[in-house]
Amino acid sequence: MSSKAATVFRVAAVAEAFSWAGLLIGMILKYGFDASNEGGVPVLGMVHGIIFVCYVLVSLAVFKPLGWRPKTLVLALLASVPPLFTWWFETWALRTGKLDGPQRLTHGGTGLFVQEPVSA
Repeated sequence: MSSKAATVFRVAAVAEAFSWAGLLIGMILKYGFDASNEGGVPVLGMVHGIIFVCYVLVSLAVFKPLGWRPKTLVLALLASVPPLFTWWFETWALRTGKLDGPQRLTHGGTGLFVQEPVSA
């Protein structure tokens, strides 16, 4: 369960970061170059908003399966505010074993990547 939870969280974190980047690029095109069109900002804003809400919901959903402390959850939620910080948080969480869930103690912090032996 925890590897699925970690995978879903990682996808949501990277998607949120990319949607932020897309929105920033659209805003730069719209306001920085004085484009006569909207620069895709309304569409990119809506897409980012939906992915942002999904990221928050996924963070709340994987909190217990991954065995996060409340401090880690707060960091995950705060990372959704500044641009691209969800990607940073996901990288940090992967490096420190926060995405390994309860298996992090069994497998030395690499439970996300350890394949369980298949019995014949």
